[in-house]
Amino acid sequence: MTKKQKKMVKRLIVSAVLLAAGMILEGKWNVVWVLFLLSYLAAGYDIPLKALRNIRKGQVFDENFLMTVATFGAVAVGELEEAVAVMLFYQVGELFNSYAVGKSRESIAALMDINPEYANLLRDGREEQVDPYEVEVGDVILVKPGEKVPLDGVVLKGNSSLDTKALTGEAMPVDIQQGETIVSGSINLTGVLEVEVTRLFDDSTVAKILELVENASSRKAKAENFITRFARVYTPIVVILAVILAVVPPLFLGGFSVWLYRACSFLVVSCPCALVISVPLSFFGGLGAASRQGVLLKGSNYLEAVANLDTLVFDKTGTLTTGKFQVSQVIPAEHGEESLAAEKLLEVAAYAECHSNHPIALSVREAYGREMDPSRVRETRELAGKGICASVMVDGAWTEVYLGNRRLMEELGIENMQEPSAMGTTLFAARGQNYLGCLVISDTIREDTRKAVADLKRQGISRMVMLTGDREEIGRAVAEEIGLDESYGGLLPADKVTKVEELLRTKQEGTSLGFVGDGINDAPVLSRADVGIAMGGIGSDAAVEAADMVIMTDEPSKIIDAIAIARKTVGIVKQNIVFAIGVKVLVLILTAMGYATMWAAVFADVGVSVLAILNAMRALRYKRQ
Repeated sequence: MTKKQKKMVKRLIVSAVLLAAGMILEGKWNVVWVLFLLSYLAAGYDIPLKALRNIRKGQVFDENFLMTVATFGAVAVGELEEAVAVMLFYQVGELFNSYAVGKSRESIAALMDINPEYANLLRDGREEQVDPYEVEVGDVILVKPGEKVPLDGVVLKGNSSLDTKALTGEAMPVDIQQGETIVSGSINLTGVLEVEVTRLFDDSTVAKILELVENASSRKAKAENFITRFARVYTPIVVILAVILAVVPPLFLGGFSVWLYRACSFLVVSCPCALVISVPLSFFGGLGAASRQGVLLKGSNYLEAVANLDTLVFDKTGTLTTGKFQVSQVIPAEHGEESLAAEKLLEVAAYAECHSNHPIALSVREAYGREMDPSRVRETRELAGKGICASVMVDGAWTEVYLGNRRLMEELGIENMQEPSAMGTTLFAARGQNYLGCLVISDTIREDTRKAVADLKRQGISRMVMLTGDREEIGRAVAEEIGLDESYGGLLPADKVTKVEELLRTKQEGTSLGFVGDGINDAPVLSRADVGIAMGGIGSDAAVEAADMVIMTDEPSKIIDAIAIARKTVGIVKQNIVFAIGVKVLVLILTAMGYATMWAAVFADVGVSVLAILNAMRALRYKRQ
């Protein structure tokens, strides 16, 4: 609790004691009104002052104005006790709101407390503590146990475990060792790490996350904009109605004080606090709950869009798959003088790819899994668009090994190559003009992809589509394996945009289409979709920049959490709008007819506000079922 809130609590306690004393002594002490006046001043002396300041600024019809007019009106008709009660309970409601918003902000601030205060820069063999902004790309920093990682980089020396909970929402520490990349914002738990910086602080992971969180509140949902516009129109109307209620009926029915009392009660009821406070608080809570799960949304407007998701479109490589290739099949030639065992074929292919850094070459060497002797490779030639030719020592003799696609084999005059059963990129191998066999290189499907797709269908996502630049048959095989509805292959970035626009035209009205991608080529289509969803951990900067929602863990299953949180948040907002407006309209009618007193008006204002705020705070709490 802040100092300001503690001071308000003391004021309200004093006010409540004086009000209780006044009610006890009423009728027994002639100047009991002094106690009521002191109670009023203790609780709300600042409300009329705020109303005056706002009127000077041109902001007339706000809650301070309504409370001031209502309580002064109650005093004018001799209901001092009720005027004090209205102000006291109004301030209790405001205190509760301030506390609730503070707790919500603390929750998100604690979650996002990842901004490093310093970096340990190694310069000329000495350690120097500097501002992270002063560190340049290529500098070496030291990260000690218990410290936040200040900048993105590559580990040069040491190994440790990292707490990445603030970034990804995952409680399990991540092991890191020499040669691996490390991202800012995580906390070093055990060993000392020497890290070579690869990004300036402004471009680092932590800076981008903080920027997303700071900017999220500026993008309001439709419900928030509706409530803001509603309050601007609604408040002047109810003030005018209250004036009419106080002036017109007495002209025909008499009893001016009775109608003035009803008009004051009418003003108390009409205060739109419950809506103005609870709706933004609900969306704020929803954004916080999503952040805890490692999902960053760039505004509350996207919470509404995610809640209405009905169609999801996925990129393949790096999104549904890991983007890491592995050898899934080794098929030696079935006959002929050059037939080899599978292990020998893999060895020949690995040496042919010995000096290449292409992902496919790396996967072949990884599948071979043995220490290699570079002296066994004498010469390597790149055959553009076809493969490579390498001079490799095989069985004690130098020989030319060709490794590449079907077109290369056909140019060598080789026919009748095997057709592999596994889907993927096929590397054919030949020694001279003699066919050796082939290897199939496949992208691996992410661990949680299949379950995520099944759970998304249970969440009510009616259409799931995959768009890929890979061959049509490979895309179709992956889509069938993980349970997607449709697949389209061989697409360039512009083709993906065209396809998404076509899907947008055919989707049901009132629903949203989301696109999930990770690469720089996905940026245009991420921008075009109703909700662009980027894989933030491995995703390119362009993809994260273009997206509306960022998944920090690179897990497709996090989309399920985002949808559940968004639907819960939007549901809470609708509940609060219906409840608050319904109760207020009912009590306004009863007040105008004389069936409701100012005590009922207090409940319709403060009571409804408190209940709406309590309901809004549920948006912060989320646990996957």
